[in-house]
Amino acid sequence: MDQTALIQHLRHLYPEAEFLEHGGTTFVMYDPDGRLPPERKQPFVTVVPDDAHDTASDLSRPGVYRVNIGVSAETYRAHFGPHPRTGADGLVDTGHDFTVLDTLLPHPVYAPMSWVCVLSPREGTIAALRPLLDEAYTRSVRKHAQAHPLRGAAGTLPG
Repeated sequence: MDQTALIQHLRHLYPEAEFLEHGGTTFVMYDPDGRLPPERKQPFVTVVPDDAHDTASDLSRPGVYRVNIGVSAETYRAHFGPHPRTGADGLVDTGHDFTVLDTLLPHPVYAPMSWVCVLSPREGTIAALRPLLDEAYTRSVRKHAQAHPLRGAAGTLPG
């Protein structure tokens, strides 16, 4: 699945999410009523097309992009064990090859904050990622509801 198709798929799955594109990177956030100031908006998914943020994944290869998903600490540990520490170069040392395509990996920089990633996922992989995407979305909805309790029952997962 190419980057454009993935973003369209995410728009379909999470119609209440806000999609902000900046410098080629797409940030997917939950703020349906627009009450959060920009500095408080936190993405639950990002789609990164280049090496502007880090070079660990070698995103300069043709057609390669990275989807990043913010999951809970428990989910991260269930997939990868204890959270790694960031090294002097700003990257984590997990023993993973961060350039491999279509494989769930710890994020090369944000793994200590429970972020996972996949480079250029295929459609089947996107389907397998759905529980992680839903978890990230639900966590974002919950955080928004805690900050704005009058929001009500909106922001539930689509069927």
